[in-house]
Amino acid sequence: MSRILGERSVRAVAQEVLRIEAQAVEALAERIDESFERAVQVLLACSGRLVVSGVGKSGAIARKLAGTFSSTGTPALFLHPTEAAHGDLGTVTAQDVALLLSYSGESDELVALCPALKRLQVFTIAMTGRPDSTLGRMADLVLDVAVEREACPHNLAPTASTTAMLAMGDALALATMVARGFTPDDFALNHPAGALGRRLLLRAHDVMRTGEALAIVPQDAPLRDALFAITRAGAGAACVVDENGVMVGLVTDGDIRRRLLQDERALSQPVHEAMNRHFYRLQGNPLAIEVLEKFQSLPVKIGDMPVLDETGRPIGMIALKDLLRIGIV
Repeated sequence: MSRILGERSVRAVAQEVLRIEAQAVEALAERIDESFERAVQVLLACSGRLVVSGVGKSGAIARKLAGTFSSTGTPALFLHPTEAAHGDLGTVTAQDVALLLSYSGESDELVALCPALKRLQVFTIAMTGRPDSTLGRMADLVLDVAVEREACPHNLAPTASTTAMLAMGDALALATMVARGFTPDDFALNHPAGALGRRLLLRAHDVMRTGEALAIVPQDAPLRDALFAITRAGAGAACVVDENGVMVGLVTDGDIRRRLLQDERALSQPVHEAMNRHFYRLQGNPLAIEVLEKFQSLPVKIGDMPVLDETGRPIGMIALKDLLRIGIV
């Protein structure tokens, strides 16, 4: 390896690393075989948890994969093989499945863990670059993640091998997720916090304004009443209803201002003379992100959208600024 002297050499090394790692991952596609399918079936049949274990760089990958499996419908935990030998093995039961990561297949800690897992009648899946290694021979099932070489210029630091291990683990987790029929709603339950959880969980009824924050006025009431109702609710518009409580129009604070510019006596006129009879509305209880998309797709820009029940009566008002404030984008 020549000494890195300038920007071009730095770029060349980086590009070579990415090429080697990409090739290592691409080669895995040819190894998705009966063993991989059986691993998926084993995980689907598991009534316990997936116990993922590894040391060093493989241990870091194992921790990440435990999180990926857990969030995609396969309950999983990371077990440090050294700590397992000092009591943590008590967390493992015969209903569990073990996924053991070691590229060499000769990690002393994992090799020592295998007999204990066998005694517990735990099914073991080895992910290794050497299927004929000690770990490979001891496991019930082997997933081959061998790479041609590491991306390290000296072919020493685990790079392409850990990338391949991570990619194969992701493939196993997501193939199992699909086979399990794990839905976006299921995914949302495991991700209640942050923008992702809000996008998948929050619905129109969760964010709409109700009660005192919902301005409603009869269609024959003076426009002044609509102005007061909007002000009390801290809203931008009021729902106008008939004698049966069915919504027949929408009047915004902008409508009222424009009416007053035309006629200073407009506040004493009935609301129905100023309201918009052709208003955008929402019925049902879609996801909040879908409501936001509806706002954005309208040919005109509006700030408020009433939510109606199946009879056409207003039950809430969704404000565009509320959708933006809750952080679903």
